Amino acid sequence: MSTPTGPASGLPVRMPRPRQPGRHRRPEPLVAPEGAPALVLAVPGTPSSATRSLAEEVVSIARSELPGLDARIGYLDGDDEEFPTLRSVLAYAAEERTARFEQAREAGLDVKEPDGPVAVVVPLLAGPDSALLRQVRQAVMDSRVAAELTDVLGPHPLLAEALHVRLSEAGLARADRARLFTVATAADGIILASVGGDEAVQAAGITGMLLAARLAVPVMAAALDQDGSIASVAEQLRGSGSQQLALAPYLIGPEIDASLIEEAAKEADCSAAEALGPYPAIGKLALAKYTTALGIAPQQAQSTPAH
Repeated sequence: MSTPTGPASGLPVRMPRPRQPGRHRRPEPLVAPEGAPALVLAVPGTPSSATRSLAEEVVSIARSELPGLDARIGYLDGDDEEFPTLRSVLAYAAEERTARFEQAREAGLDVKEPDGPVAVVVPLLAGPDSALLRQVRQAVMDSRVAAELTDVLGPHPLLAEALHVRLSEAGLARADRARLFTVATAADGIILASVGGDEAVQAAGITGMLLAARLAVPVMAAALDQDGSIASVAEQLRGSGSQQLALAPYLIGPEIDASLIEEAAKEADCSAAEALGPYPAIGKLALAKYTTALGIAPQQAQSTPAH
């Protein structure tokens, strides 16, 4: 019988388990190093409130993954006021770093002049687009700021996951093949729509193979910016036995006018999913490009396994 002060004499007493040392302890969360360069997200396309909201959500995800991260947004076709240009964002980041250094010296601190890049520029692009990437490089050069430019976000398994989710949200794919239900409108062939010409189609094809493994249906990449590409791929898929097609935009969103996706879906005579947008994987991949460029050990981004 227990007493007000604890178990009665002779009964075992439950003691708290000691904290496990070494590898059993949870790793300390990664934080941005003090004075680390800014992550500048280079946003293509015509700026709008929707584009800004998308970009802000992407950098918010990156900040949540790396506390202390200095993340900013620069627009390729901005106006320097409502939508600051990539060039002006980089110039301002350089001015701020110089000002911090001067303040530290005036305060009598023994500090070295900062070296290394002022910023790491991450293009908000799922796949390669030579025309847009030329714009990004030109903006970096025009800023005359020491900035490092990363590759685009894909191909990557997390983008295949994001495409799967967007298709399932549109009722064009089952969210989980292991569940015992069917989706009446589920597609048996997927057109992966990219922009950027042949190079973009080849890169999208790699993510397409990962998507095909998740969905167990054929996936073929096509170019939204090449006449006849969408229709040709739709014909190939139907010729190989697919009866119900779906179009999956391999795009984050700002790269093109949304009407092009609608027109492509009509051309292929099929339904279309939404663009990738601010899916969490986009922010994680942008951060991964940043941390890799700086040699910071990133937290491992895990994709949801296909079932």
